[in-house]
Formats: sequence, C-alpha cells, structure tokens
Amino acid sequence: MAAPIKESDVVEEFQRVGGPGGQNRNRRETGVRLTHLPTGLVATAYERRVQSQNRTLAWERLQEKVDKYFHKDKKRVKTKATRGSKERRLKEKSHRKTIKSFRRGDE
Repeated sequence: MAAPIKESDVVEEFQRVGGPGGQNRNRRETGVRLTHLPTGLVATAYERRVQSQNRTLAWERLQEKVDKYFHKDKKRVKTKATRGSKERRLKEKSHRKTIKSFRRGDE
C-alpha cells in the first residue's frame, strides 16, 4: 500500500441522497464525495444511513483509486525456453504432422 493521502489534498462534499433508509437518509446530507486535487480522482459513498460510515467508505475507495493510479507494473525479465520445453514442442509438432498426413492419405 502506498503512503496515505493528505487531508489537505482532498475536498469533501456532502450531499443528500435518496433511496431506502427513511427520512434520515432523505432529509440529511449523508452522502459523501471526495475529490483528490492533485489527480482529479473522485470517490463517492452513499450506501449507508450514517455520514461517518459513508465518509470512511469514501476514504477507503479514494485510497484504492490513488494507489491504482500511481501503480507501475514491474518490467518483465525475458527468459529463454528450456531445452525440455523445446523438445516437447517439437515432439508435439511432429505428432500433429503424422496425424494430418493420415487425414490427407499421405504415407
């Protein structure tokens, strides 16, 4: 996991969201939207009825997005095929060749 996100780099917005959860969810601003200013990534959470739970979820999602944004795959190191794998491949090719020759009627 990469370094945690600085709170000064994030803008928090709270919004009203509808759906199941009753009036607490419909009348209060329980939805959370986080915007990471350096990257422009946005994470939202509005599944829960409580703002603090949504805030925790949104921070986790934002951290995952930022980690994925800065992740770099390791460069693949090329390796040679082993002698055994070459022999197996050639053996399979010659076997296929004989099967096809019987199909064609060659002998």
